[in-house]
Amino acid sequence: MKIDYDSPVAVTRDIHWVGFYDDAAHLHCNPYLLIDDEDIVLVDPGSIPHFPVVMRKVMELVNPEDITHVVVQHQDPDVCGNLAVVEDVINRNDLKIVTHTSTARLIRHLGLRSEFYLVDEHDYRLGLQSGRELRFLFTPYLHSPGAIVTYDVRSRSLFTSDIFAAISKDWSLFAEGDFLTPMDPFHQHYMPSNRILKHCMERFEKMDLERVLPQHGSILEGEDIARAIAHLKALPCGIDLMDDQPTL
Repeated sequence: MKIDYDSPVAVTRDIHWVGFYDDAAHLHCNPYLLIDDEDIVLVDPGSIPHFPVVMRKVMELVNPEDITHVVVQHQDPDVCGNLAVVEDVINRNDLKIVTHTSTARLIRHLGLRSEFYLVDEHDYRLGLQSGRELRFLFTPYLHSPGAIVTYDVRSRSLFTSDIFAAISKDWSLFAEGDFLTPMDPFHQHYMPSNRILKHCMERFEKMDLERVLPQHGSILEGEDIARAIAHLKALPCGIDLMDDQPTL
């Protein structure tokens, strides 16, 4: 089935991709919107250049003023560079920016006025009004000190930010064909070492996962998740690839 990337794409009944399909780029960014009964959560809202498209798609689904939480899983500009503008459009005094303390320390410099909900001060959990629970897993140095991933218990969906990211000319929102090889260049360039990456993968493989939703690359479902975990567990990256670098 051909996907219309000019419109929001339903991943589940209540999770939607609201990203920007850039035909000229090899690194696609994937903001997501989780629509619950009384809460709406925007995950990794994206960059300033992508803001008009992302917000248009959000507005096709909801009134932005109904968004109650924005999850920022790390501080990179492609993840949250548009956060101050998003905050202005949402325009509510009780908006919560959900993130880790080490990330909040940096994104404060975006000029935000909203209250931070620091996951490390709330047992790495966020309860929504319906009883739905989001759980957060601390994934330091993958690839920032305050990096987290977000697990929606109800749908068994894991929003993984830059983990499982891929660089690919032939991008599709849902994984197809050889989806493993395009993960290599991103992780090898941006993740510090296999030791850290493998430790994270070992934690993921113990989780009950229906789908993985990275901020770059393609959504993984079913058996593809186990294949990706096994692949990344064995992937040398970062400092592993620098042993033969010349010295001064």
